[in-house]
Amino acid sequence: MAVAHMTSSTSAPHDVAVVILNWNAADDTIRCVQALAAWRELRPLIWVVDNASAPDDIAQIAAAYPTVQLIRNRTNEGFAGGTNRGLEAALTATAAPILLLNNDAELDEPNMARLLATLAAHPDAGIVGPLLYTRRERRLIAAGSRNPVLHHKNLLPAPLMLDAAYPVDYISGSVALIRPDMLRRVGLLDEAYFFTMELADLSRRARGQGYATLVEPGAAATHDLARSAERRSTLYTYYIVRNRFRYVRKFYRLAALPLLAIWLLYGILLAAKLRSEGARSPAHAVWLGTWDGVRGRWGGQNERVLAACRAAGSLEAAAP
Repeated sequence: MAVAHMTSSTSAPHDVAVVILNWNAADDTIRCVQALAAWRELRPLIWVVDNASAPDDIAQIAAAYPTVQLIRNRTNEGFAGGTNRGLEAALTATAAPILLLNNDAELDEPNMARLLATLAAHPDAGIVGPLLYTRRERRLIAAGSRNPVLHHKNLLPAPLMLDAAYPVDYISGSVALIRPDMLRRVGLLDEAYFFTMELADLSRRARGQGYATLVEPGAAATHDLARSAERRSTLYTYYIVRNRFRYVRKFYRLAALPLLAIWLLYGILLAAKLRSEGARSPAHAVWLGTWDGVRGRWGGQNERVLAACRAAGSLEAAAP
């Protein structure tokens, strides 16, 4: 992997380092950086990590914000690999806490300040996140998450507490404030996941070293799910199904076989149900994720999965 950096001075102290991932979404990334640049009190040091987008896409970002730290990956390294390149750069440049921020998520300055205060007030906290809402309807998406292999519906539907930060199994990587010392001790994201469940894995490893993952209910952020809706029925479905198998294999021994059997059966039944409803593309994504999880086929599979799901979708469209 080779990367090229556009650098600005990092000698001045910063309150937070921000890592934003871009993949052919320059408009979202520019809007996200613009919001951070408007902060008045906090001083963010911003990295944009591009996962091999089209040349015009990354050129727009470079032209709009030439002083942003820009890392260009020659291949799409997924959320895990792309984020790790940003984390590596941030850990080298500053001792400030590191914020992972999706380019289609929003966190304003007061809410960022609340997350920083919570991290400072809890020395045992390795990761802190806000309540996460949809951008348009202001509907609560998640108040933290539970173990993804012990719970089918793992998103907490409501805060566990309203007046204090509370521990959860993990939080979304859409908006996550991370203590840099924890990363140096525990390590970075597991790139075999490629996309989804990396924060569950990191939080699990962090707990083993005495670090908690907290949700601060006094802080709120938004995530525009509509921006990624097209991929959610295929790529997201594939990776969430497949990556459960990796999580089980990493963290369970005696319970591994029954858990793997449960998720294998779940994948077979879900694929059959979706297919019977005429949803051939999602059904194929579930089946591929299940089969790859059983075989241990990890890493990025975007092109393969999308091609297979498009073919299945063509059959669906052609059906009478």
